Amino acid sequence: MRLVKTLPILLGLGAALGSVSAWALPNDSQQPIHIQADDAQLDDKQGIATYTGSVIITQGSMKVTGNTVTLTRTPAGDIDVVTSVGNLAYFEQLQKVGDPTPVKGYGKTIQYHAQQNRIVLIDQARVINDGNTTDGEKIVYDTVKQIAQAGRATGSKISTPKPRIDMVIQPKQKPGAAQPVPKPDAKKAN
Repeated sequence: MRLVKTLPILLGLGAALGSVSAWALPNDSQQPIHIQADDAQLDDKQGIATYTGSVIITQGSMKVTGNTVTLTRTPAGDIDVVTSVGNLAYFEQLQKVGDPTPVKGYGKTIQYHAQQNRIVLIDQARVINDGNTTDGEKIVYDTVKQIAQAGRATGSKISTPKPRIDMVIQPKQKPGAAQPVPKPDAKKAN
């Protein structure tokens, strides 16, 4: 997944969301950004844009949805934090050309910290990547180091406490490996 570091915000609020290096197609950051929402409130002086009502933001293969999406920018005009809140907020993006399915992330809150190259999923957090899943109260992903941490969401209000992390890792298929042959049905053999 990869969010772009500068997001042109309606009425001249921002520029472009730069790439999160490990999670996106190389040309996503050069694609037009589309924002759909029922309402938009823009405060250029404070550097804040808030979109509400079934918000959908797309750029290339990247998609972010939520009930409310807030974008804040630094004094220099770069995107600082993108926060998507929903029941559940959603993020997806293809990792590389030819991938059949994108990496998907869910949570009641999804935060992208552009300056720190970090994505945080909080409350009912789930990441799905190539059949592998990670579930927990909080999942933090460093997009440069490609390191994920999952655990308790201390200091955050959680609607459904999850005392343990739950992961499913699919076995990798080796090239040219034979697929398992199903056993014949005993009833048909008679």
